[in-house]
Amino acid sequence: MILISIDRFFIYLKYNWLQLFLIILSVYDLRIDLRILLDFFTFSTLFYTISEHPLAITILFSSPYLLKKIN
Repeated sequence: MILISIDRFFIYLKYNWLQLFLIILSVYDLRIDLRILLDFFTFSTLFYTISEHPLAITILFSSPYLLKKIN
């Protein structure tokens, strides 16, 4: 049972490693802005984050579409 789920996990990583890598890099790019937003939320910080990091925001919003489901 556990062997099957570990095998499915490795298959999932095999097909989606690039998307997962892009998600990790985009969160790493946004780490300081996310910390500021979580500590003290302001709309100016939110707009600054969106305007200064459009690629990272786009990757995070499109990540559910990018990740494939394995049956």
